[in-house]
Amino acid sequence: MPPQTLYDFNSFDESKPLFTIEDIREINPQRFEMEQLTGILTVDREAHGLVGYKDITENEFWVRGHMPAFPLMPGVVLCECAAQLAGFYARKYKLLGGDFLAFGGMEDVRFRSPVFVGDRLIIMARLHRIRAGQRAEFNFQGYVKGKMVYSGQMIGVPIHIDRQTVSAVPE
Repeated sequence: MPPQTLYDFNSFDESKPLFTIEDIREINPQRFEMEQLTGILTVDREAHGLVGYKDITENEFWVRGHMPAFPLMPGVVLCECAAQLAGFYARKYKLLGGDFLAFGGMEDVRFRSPVFVGDRLIIMARLHRIRAGQRAEFNFQGYVKGKMVYSGQMIGVPIHIDRQTVSAVPE
C-alpha cells in the first residue's frame, strides 16, 4: 500500500514554478546530463519540504539504451531526481553546511509504475529527521499524472571539499 501523499496536489500550481532551472543552478551543482530537476513548485518551510518536477524529454542520456525502442526511466535516475530536490532544500536553507550534499543511503524505496519520455514527474520531499551538521533524512515520492510511481527515504550528508583527501590503501 502506498504511503500517504506528502503534499496535496491542490496546494501548488504546476504551471507556475517558484524556482526555475536557472534558480536551481544557483543552488545545485549538477550540470548537463546530471541535472535532474526542471523546476520547484512550492516550498514548505514549516514542515521542511518542497515539491518540484522533472520534464522527461527524448534527450535524456538514458533514452537510447534503457530500453531500446521502449525508453523506461531507470530507478536510479528517479532516486537522483528526489535527491536533487532534497539537496536543493538542504543547501538553500542551510540545514547541514558543507560544499555539497551527497547520498548517504536510501531505505524503503519502492517503484510502483514506469516513467516514460513525455511525462512530467512531480517529486515531493519532506524532512523526516536531522542530525545537525551530520545528516538529513527526507521522505520522498514521485507522481506522474497524479499516480504515485515511486517512494522512499534518503539520507543526505555534507561533503566539505577542503577536508577531502586521497589516502593510499595499505598493501
